Amino acid sequence: MTVKNIEKNGNQATIVVEIDKELMETGVQKAYLKARKNIQLPGFRKGKAPRQLIEKMYGAHVFYEDGLEEIFPEVYQKAVVEQDVKAIGRPSLTDMDISEDGIVTLTITTELYPEVTLGQYKGLEVEKAEAVVTDEQVQAELDRMAQNVASTETVEGAAKMGDTANIDFEGFENGVPFAGGKGDNFDLKLGSGSFVPGFEEQVVGMSAGEEKDIDITFPEDYHAELAGKAVVFHVKCNKVTTTIVPALDDEFAKDVSEFDTLEALTADIRAKALENAQKQIDNAFEQAAVDKAAENTTVDMPKALIEAELDNQMERFGYQLQMSGYSMEQYAKMMGGDLNTMRNAFRPAAEKQAKANVTLEKIIEVENITVSDEEVEAEYAAVAAQYSLEVEKVKTMVPAEEIQTSLKTRKAVKVITDSAVAVAPAAKEEA
Repeated sequence: MTVKNIEKNGNQATIVVEIDKELMETGVQKAYLKARKNIQLPGFRKGKAPRQLIEKMYGAHVFYEDGLEEIFPEVYQKAVVEQDVKAIGRPSLTDMDISEDGIVTLTITTELYPEVTLGQYKGLEVEKAEAVVTDEQVQAELDRMAQNVASTETVEGAAKMGDTANIDFEGFENGVPFAGGKGDNFDLKLGSGSFVPGFEEQVVGMSAGEEKDIDITFPEDYHAELAGKAVVFHVKCNKVTTTIVPALDDEFAKDVSEFDTLEALTADIRAKALENAQKQIDNAFEQAAVDKAAENTTVDMPKALIEAELDNQMERFGYQLQMSGYSMEQYAKMMGGDLNTMRNAFRPAAEKQAKANVTLEKIIEVENITVSDEEVEAEYAAVAAQYSLEVEKVKTMVPAEEIQTSLKTRKAVKVITDSAVAVAPAAKEEA
């Protein structure tokens, strides 16, 4: 086959390829052998019809389209890869001409990797906050730990705010039950605000076995079918329990940690919270620096790169949803949309990340960033340790090229962040 012409226009290339009869015949014969098992002609058993008779009946070029698919990888290799055309995305066949002597001429269009012009990416001024952990945050963690080991006991008397009332309830509008207004054996934490305003306050004072009617008027901003309506809930209290939270003292510290004193536990909580806060700030600083470098980059982003990044982001989000027991379709429906709505919601972030990606790739090129075999092996070992797998198993799952690209990208990010100048965040104006 011969590449007759390559014409580039911005981020798109049009390639004209001429395929000789011998190569085309190879593809056509493969297509025929695959298709004949489903073809039956009069006088022949199914799958035994000669190619010549099939072509005579259905047309001389009946197998050409499928034959082209058979040889297209070879055509693409010579037309794009060997011609040093930096194609991205899926190529499109825009025209096919078959001459009388059987020579096929193809016109292929493909998007090209864009020309990237870096702006300033070193010495960038980037806002960076100071890691701070408040006494309130430390106290909240202590309270959370205490709640985790809290016990419950049954209350014989009336329910108070803070107690949990196990109730049966049913709501009525003008004496008629309404949809969604019934529940059995529901544990209601009084004071939690989980029920419609005014409900929990009227459960306060009820004892186990007591029944009463509660008058409620739904807020005007409630669900449309109940907004502003006056209803009556019939409530039966089955049981009242209270939570016994341990005192925050040295004995508590011994029970929930390896520390002997509350002071030591508190100091550890503060240190870990400060470490986590610093990591978040460092990550935010790194991302902001890369984003700023990308903003300074001049590039006409091809659709294919944006769509590829969009696919990646949707796939990652899909995995996160699976961990929570949801599918993408279920989540989209819960949000009042569909998969197209979700994809459009992700698009701005994908466009931003795609530009950051080409910026980092250009930095890798201009900074001549490389990785050694030793660095690749060390990364394989780190991944194996993270997922408790054998290194050789990881190697079968993750290609070395992917590891190399990841390491180079990290080094490119480091080029940006190591030279970036941290500045205090601008004061936010109060609304």
